[in-house]
Parts: sequence; C-alpha cells; structure tokens
Amino acid sequence: MKQYDIVIVGAGPVGCVMAERCASQLGWKVLLIDKRDHIAGNCYDCLHQSGVLIHQYGPHYFRTNNQSLVDYLSAFTEWIPGNYYVTSFAKNQYFPFPINLLTLAQFFEKEKLSPDEAKRLLEEVREKIDQPANSEEFVLSRVGRAMYETFYLGYTLKQWDMHPRDLSPSVCGRIPVRFNEDCRYVDHTHQLTPKHGFTELFRQMIKHELIDLHLGTPYNKELHKASTTVYTGPIDEYFDYCYGNLPWRSLAFDFKEYPQEFVQKNVQINYPNDYDYTRSVEIKHVTKQAHPHTVVSYEYPRAEGDPYYPIPTADNHNLYEKYRLLAEEETSKNNVYFCGRLAEYKYFNTDEVIENALRTFDLIKQKNDHQ
Repeated sequence: MKQYDIVIVGAGPVGCVMAERCASQLGWKVLLIDKRDHIAGNCYDCLHQSGVLIHQYGPHYFRTNNQSLVDYLSAFTEWIPGNYYVTSFAKNQYFPFPINLLTLAQFFEKEKLSPDEAKRLLEEVREKIDQPANSEEFVLSRVGRAMYETFYLGYTLKQWDMHPRDLSPSVCGRIPVRFNEDCRYVDHTHQLTPKHGFTELFRQMIKHELIDLHLGTPYNKELHKASTTVYTGPIDEYFDYCYGNLPWRSLAFDFKEYPQEFVQKNVQINYPNDYDYTRSVEIKHVTKQAHPHTVVSYEYPRAEGDPYYPIPTADNHNLYEKYRLLAEEETSKNNVYFCGRLAEYKYFNTDEVIENALRTFDLIKQKNDHQ
C-alpha cells in the first residue's frame, strides 16, 4: 500500500471533514475508505430514476447557531434557505409539530392561546413528576397524558419497538415545546440546505490532490495502516464484538413517485397512530428542485439492517462505556481516534457531527504540533 500519513475509515461527514482538514491544514497524505459505493454517509442524496433528488437514507435538515461552521462549509457549497416544516397527523387532523401555541390551541379547541395561557393550561394537565426517570414520565411531566398518547406513545412504540417507559428521558427530550407560533421544525439561527445537495458538498470537500478515495473498500487493520487512524465505523465491530453487540434501530424506505409537482403541504408528516410507517417525507420542499414529478419516501423502523439510531437504555449505555474505555486506550497507544455516530454510539445532528469532527481534528493537530 502507498505510504499515507493518515487512514480515515468511513467517507461520511466525519471522514470527509477529517480528510479535508488533514490534507489542507497539515499537508498529510490521506487515504479515505468506505465500504459503501458512495461518499457522504447517511447524508447521501442522489437522483431518483424520475430525476427527482432524494435523500437516500432519510431527510437531513441542516441547522446550526454556529456562524463559524457555516463559514467553513461555505467554502464547499452555496446555500438555499431551509426552513423545515413538520406536521403530525392525528385524530384526522394535521397539527404543527413540535408542539407550539398553534398546536395547543388546535388540540384543546381554543380559538387562540397566549404564552401565559398555554403555560397555565399545561400546568393543569401535566403530571407532577419532578425527576422523570424515562421518556414516558418526561412527556407526561410536560404536556400531560392526552397529548402524550396522541403524539408520542404510538410514534415511540413504532420507532423503537419499545415502550417509552423503557427509554431514557433524552429520547423525547430532544423534542421541544414552544410558547410561540413558530411552526418551523427547529428554531436555529441558520437553517440552510446545500444548493446542489449534500453529496456534492462533500465531493467538493475532498477534491484535494493529497486525498485518495477508495470506495467499496472494507477496513482491514493489517492492510490499511498509517501512523494515525480515524475510525468512524461501529465501535463494537472495531473491537471484534468482544463485549457483545451494541443494539441499533434500523430503517427501511419506500420511495414512491407521483406525476405531480407536490403531494404534501410540507416536507414531513409524522404518523404516530396510523399506518406502519412513522413518517412520509417529500424532500423536494427543501431542495426547491423544479420538476414536474415528485417523490415521497415512507419510513419504516426495523430491528435489522444498517445501524441508524443507538437505543438509549441504561444497559446499552453501560455496554458502550466498556467499549469506550478500550477506545481511549487505543487512541493513547496507537493513535486511533473514534469519531461519529457509529464510533461513539450517539445520535448526532448533521451540524453536531461536523463540529465533533473539527474538534477531533484539533486534537490530532495539537498532538502533531507537540511531536
């Protein structure tokens, strides 16, 4: 094998950022490998057979409050506005989601609610649980049983195949309750999408003479050697599952083409209580692509398949901690850095995972500077 300064395992967001930084900032020769036949990881977008751009592995809504992150990525893409609107279909109605003043007024059949009125209403209906021990208690303590059973219970059962009482409070804790009429899915300062797609953003990122990209290439510890390694794959796989498998939830997607410009009124509709799928996504609302047809993806949670979501239970956290200690030792002894969702058994949004990659690069750079 050619001599490389660093081997990066996985050409998703983490791998592409690490490759770009090591090549452009350190002048290192980089080998970037991925067992899939494409870059961009789960951010991968491509043209459907209809010619409509789709997000192959589920929707990615880029948002951040970090101006420096936008500045960094802007070297590789132009942007278009990405205000994302999600509704939840329940009781034969479409409710704005996450819950805001309009959701509360619609649900409780009020003409209008002020922030103070909404807070008083939730105080009346919520269950008084001071220290929620699980996702069920967390939601009950915020919005009460009626909204919990309408918006959260069925969705969680489908998504995780587990009852909310068996999941960490953090699962539903990611979903805010807002006391305004902002119906956007998120309220970050920057809500953008790459003008030509995520795949093109990452393709531009790794267009560097010092980066060699090998796709369709599983990682081989004996073959793919360098003085530094960044590993973004499953951490249990790296250590040959010595403590057992870390459990994941997977997804299956059904992409349906329609001979019309749009089918849905907004990009994503959640189905907590109807159908086998959890949500339908018409990403064309975000990409702003001009095309006479559209494609809607229907998302089905699965127990088997590619790893998407770490399952946040106490037992799984404890199992990951055992692997994390092995990873710390491997970093110290052999300069192998573990970074990203699969390697850290943690759910990251796109902005978070890129920030995490930049932090990991800083660690590598600092170590290199002191040698």
